[in-house]
Amino acid sequence: MKPELFDVVIVGAGPAGMGAALEASRAGLSVALLDEQEQIGGQIYRNITQATPDRHTLLGPDYAAGAALARAFTQAPVAYLAGASVWQITPERTVHFLKDGMAHVFSAGRIILCSGAYERPMPIPGWTLPGVMTAGAGQILIKGAALVPRHPVVLAGCGPLLYLLAWQYLQAGQSIAALVDTTTRQDELRAGRQLLRVLLSPPGRKQLAKGAGLLRAIRQAGVPHFRGARNLAVVGETVAEALTFSVNEQRHRIPARLVLLHQGIVPNTQFTQALRAEHHWDKTQLCWTPVTDQWGELSVPGIHIAGDGGGIVGATAAELQGRLAALGVAVRLERFSLKSAGSRIGQLRQELKHQLSIRPFLDTLYRPLDALRVPPEDDVIVCRCEEVRAGDLRRYVALGCLGPNQAKSFGRCGMGPCQGRLCGLTVSETIAQARGVSPVEVGYYRIRPPIKPITLAELATER
Repeated sequence: MKPELFDVVIVGAGPAGMGAALEASRAGLSVALLDEQEQIGGQIYRNITQATPDRHTLLGPDYAAGAALARAFTQAPVAYLAGASVWQITPERTVHFLKDGMAHVFSAGRIILCSGAYERPMPIPGWTLPGVMTAGAGQILIKGAALVPRHPVVLAGCGPLLYLLAWQYLQAGQSIAALVDTTTRQDELRAGRQLLRVLLSPPGRKQLAKGAGLLRAIRQAGVPHFRGARNLAVVGETVAEALTFSVNEQRHRIPARLVLLHQGIVPNTQFTQALRAEHHWDKTQLCWTPVTDQWGELSVPGIHIAGDGGGIVGATAAELQGRLAALGVAVRLERFSLKSAGSRIGQLRQELKHQLSIRPFLDTLYRPLDALRVPPEDDVIVCRCEEVRAGDLRRYVALGCLGPNQAKSFGRCGMGPCQGRLCGLTVSETIAQARGVSPVEVGYYRIRPPIKPITLAELATER
């Protein structure tokens, strides 16, 4: 049986995926969109179609803005499959996925990957203790189930999400024991060099004002806010009991049963790595990003990427990239000419330029500390699945290990259920530091399908 054929298959129903689907359907393309969640929205607009007005107010205007996009998507002529877990994408543009225990395959003229991002690991002493989570996980609980912690929480690390989550917790009446910020005065001064570009852009000014408003609300609520924190560690015998850290050589200890860590997000490159697409090491965002052309097309012909999976850009810019990728697909499939779509394309690119104006400022201001990406302590676990520690990796290097793939042979690093998602960047940078070379020379895990778990029984059902 031949696989069902679509002009374009989109993977991921976040802002980039919904934007791409809307633009592609308007261009007259047959569109299928697959997402492993049961509802559209991705992480940023999670549960947006079910959220009440009160939830919109609690989560803020940026979240509520996703409702209009979601409504437009639900009315579009798109074959939308919720709960579809994509486990393989081939260079021949076939998309293999699992839904309701059955394996299926679609064929596509073009594919647009909107795989999004996940939080950067923050391997500090005690980060694997029960009671330690990521800030993103805390936000998912609010969006998905309106759940907030039962006890005062400590937020630690850097990045806008920490301030946003703190504000959302305050809106929900949640007590915050402390906001422990690793951003320093020096970071602020370096970021200041990018400020003029931000101020010249209306979206940039709006985002700056939003950030200032969040900080003002946190300060007015009396939340203890520590800046320039170093030497972070979660302490506790069997569960998290407190967060310790240093500010200006003074040691602090904040008791907490829940510590939420965050130091930014990084692209989800599992699919692009598995496709053997060309990637480069982004020295600004400190991660691997796929190499693309102006339409988001990878070095693998016919496969595009849009949104944070191609480099962190934010929700609004992700939607714009999705729309541009869809227009590029329509042009490549000769549904209309580049000339006839020129006005629309020019408008979207100008909007995207404005939305991205703040990225250099944010990337500079919230650059994660070296010691929070590569743990100096040998006993800190790096690969949580296989319990490989930083000292183990350094010992592997001393024995001749050259990169993450060799580390698998030395100690199963990256071979657990997450398949390197949680440890990949840390492992690459730790080995690079131990060898005294760039992460470019060390490389990344050689990702292979299945990207998501699938049983042999399920595979046998593929149609």
